[in-house]
Amino acid sequence: MADPVAQNGASEEGPDPSVRDGDATTEAPAGATTAADDPPAEPTPTAGPPAEPERPRTLEQALDMIDDLREQLLAKTDEATETYDRLLRERAELENFKKRMHREKVEALRYATEPLLRDLLPVVDNIELAIQAAKAAGDQPGARQIEALLTGVEMVLHQFTEVLERHGVNRVSSVGEPFDPSRHEAVAHVESDEAAPGAVLEQYRAGYRLHDRLLRPAQVSVAKARSSGSTS
Repeated sequence: MADPVAQNGASEEGPDPSVRDGDATTEAPAGATTAADDPPAEPTPTAGPPAEPERPRTLEQALDMIDDLREQLLAKTDEATETYDRLLRERAELENFKKRMHREKVEALRYATEPLLRDLLPVVDNIELAIQAAKAAGDQPGARQIEALLTGVEMVLHQFTEVLERHGVNRVSSVGEPFDPSRHEAVAHVESDEAAPGAVLEQYRAGYRLHDRLLRPAQVSVAKARSSGSTS
């Protein structure tokens, strides 16, 4: 009868010395995939020259292709013409905008002093009234002093008028001319045999013009025909 210890020793043998640690392999679990099992990656398509159109095989196909090309050419021609016309219109609009801006700039600079000059006109009116009052008092006592003062005021008025003229301000002509509502303001209508109906008889306040723009109208009286019942 064999010894049980000897049998256990024979059955519990140690690891095979012929198998090295580095050579040991592990089995993959069931259902797992490995890199070797993946399908190969598809190559990335590269842009190449466009495919050539199919060549016509019959005369009818060639004629159809020519018609198609002609239609495409006409469509592109119309598109190019439309684009060119739009470009011309936009260029013309830009040029007009530049001209308008330049004109507005010049006009703004030309009439920039209009508010100041309009405010100075009452000063001129008062100087003229002072001269008229001084002339009316010429026969009163102290006429020499009044005459000397009058001369000085007249010099101031003359200098003032020259300054206004240098800045483009000019008087509006009135007396004896036909009434013009664009530069005259009628404050009275007077019957007269000396002037034609519609003519300016008298000016109460001078009118002025800045270049081509009216600063203020002249206040005038206008002649009208006498009525049948009026006596001279």
